[in-house]
Amino acid sequence: MRVMDKELKGIFEKGLFKGEMKFDELMSEHTSLRIGGPAEVLVFPEDPVSLRNVLRAAKKENIPVAMLGGGTNLLVSDKGIEGVVISLKAFRGIEFTRESNDREAVLYVAAGVPLAVLLSFAQKNGCAGIEALAGIPGYFGGAVFMNAGSFGTEIKDVLVSVAVMDMNGKISILEKDKLNFSYRSSNISDGLIILSANILLKRDNPDDISRRMKDFLNKKRNTQPLGEPSAGCVFKNPEGDAAGRLIDAAGCKGMKNGDVEVSAAHANYFINKGNATCRDFIALMETVKAKVKEHSGVALEPEIKIIGKGI
Repeated sequence: MRVMDKELKGIFEKGLFKGEMKFDELMSEHTSLRIGGPAEVLVFPEDPVSLRNVLRAAKKENIPVAMLGGGTNLLVSDKGIEGVVISLKAFRGIEFTRESNDREAVLYVAAGVPLAVLLSFAQKNGCAGIEALAGIPGYFGGAVFMNAGSFGTEIKDVLVSVAVMDMNGKISILEKDKLNFSYRSSNISDGLIILSANILLKRDNPDDISRRMKDFLNKKRNTQPLGEPSAGCVFKNPEGDAAGRLIDAAGCKGMKNGDVEVSAAHANYFINKGNATCRDFIALMETVKAKVKEHSGVALEPEIKIIGKGI
């Protein structure tokens, strides 16, 4: 038995961990792209104490730690991931805080709440401000970390504060003014794990909120391959332009490498057409980057996160 297996099974057997713990679990089963080799250990803690005990066990044996989130903006190596991968999908919960009133609502949202669930809760309770995020997959924690956005709305626009845990298990609160948000980045350190956040929304009529959500979702359905396995936008939009437009203009729409294809619906989405590999995906990214650079002179930067052995 590996030291890592023994250490982590030990906290499980001693009752110091509540949740699921899987060994040599294929990450292709846990990412929207359906790509990725095995994680040596994949854990789903049910509470902060269990998370803290996993982190301490990993630190004791110098075991690497990676966060999974919803697996929707992630490309995992075919060789898998060394060490422990942590998913906070069991961290659920949305609550109104004491600061809520007739004009505004402050919501506590746990990291493992799917964005779709948050939007539905907000709409039913007459809370507006995040309708443009309709159709974005994944969990709330990942959306905060990536400063997810759409149609000019970003998570930072409604964020009040974020609760995080460091690799020693210490919990702290980061106020919005202490964070340095930028395009598709919160600049929250990789050494901090997002547990929850408070967001500020405006009170509005639920029917009006629903109408706006449907309008945004319909726009996405008409321009994005929402029903196919992808990791969302592959490249960041350069300032003043759109990566999809640049990729299309460079003649890359429909281009394939193995089972990875540049979407015909939106050129900044790469689709897994069956048995795509990480190697195929990265090779297609490099080809597209080179063609865009040659055509327009723009150097595209990845928006998706690429992790794992050999990356």
